[in-house]
Amino acid sequence: MHAITIPVPGGPEALVWAEVPDPAPGEGEVLVEVVAAGVNRADLLQRQGFYDPPPGASPYPGLEVSGRIAALGPGVNGWTVGDEVCALLAGGGYAEKVCVPMGQLLPVPTGMDLVSAAALPEVTATVWSNVFMIAHLGPGETFLVHGGGSGIGTMAVQLAKAVGARVAVTAGGAEKLERCRELGADILIDYREQDFVEELRKLTGGIGVDVVLDIIGAKYLERNLDVLAVNGRLAIIGLQGGRKGELDLGKLLAKRAAITATSLRGRPLAEKATIVAAVREHVWPLIAGGRVGAVIDRTMPMTDAAAAHRVVEDSAHVGKVLLTL
Repeated sequence: MHAITIPVPGGPEALVWAEVPDPAPGEGEVLVEVVAAGVNRADLLQRQGFYDPPPGASPYPGLEVSGRIAALGPGVNGWTVGDEVCALLAGGGYAEKVCVPMGQLLPVPTGMDLVSAAALPEVTATVWSNVFMIAHLGPGETFLVHGGGSGIGTMAVQLAKAVGARVAVTAGGAEKLERCRELGADILIDYREQDFVEELRKLTGGIGVDVVLDIIGAKYLERNLDVLAVNGRLAIIGLQGGRKGELDLGKLLAKRAAITATSLRGRPLAEKATIVAAVREHVWPLIAGGRVGAVIDRTMPMTDAAAAHRVVEDSAHVGKVLLTL
């Protein structure tokens, strides 16, 4: 088979379409013939040499795919050869075939085409696990997502609205903010021109927001704490603005606030399976009912993975960029 390899870490040109050995499904795994793969910022970090796959994972980039089951490994139940699926991966999605633990498989949602389903696994698992399973966002609460125009952001807006929250987003530029508004965002903040803490204090009567989903990290740490309401929850899932920041613990105590930080890729199989099962139970009906959808900026041939990485690196997209075979 062929896959996108990274012989030497570097820029987008480091991605090389090459012939590699076929994978074989092990105990509890299925072999998926890939139709499409999602591009995530974690793939860019891996390409640059900053985010190695977990031990035992495929060395090729790609954290989510859609496709058809081509073979079943020992001990697999509930799935058959030919089933159309999408899947959460620890790596290996930029390839013609990939092995997937059966607990990380999802059926293609009712009414969705197979290619578009590749846009779902990573964003739905990330948002559902952090915003709902950990931060427990509920109806009537105010939710802030940074990077509202991203794949994570566009899914977070939709899911938060679906549970009855008031949604605020930060994004760069009128076009991305307008798209967020179309998806249901109530408060639109252009981070290039507005201070989100100041804006949200005004718009919440000084109360602040109940849950923040943050992809920035250190650069926003202090201000995220400032914008939290009493009993607020900050969920950190990215470090685009750095790893190390200063935290006022007195302010954290006074607000009785909580800060969590998680990544999805390196979690044990059982934890991933629990998250995927929750996504299937809670999110898939919303997609089937038309209340939540995949936001896809563009699809590109997998052999053009370098160009796709440039698009994501430049933040020149709204929603997901997909690679197709």
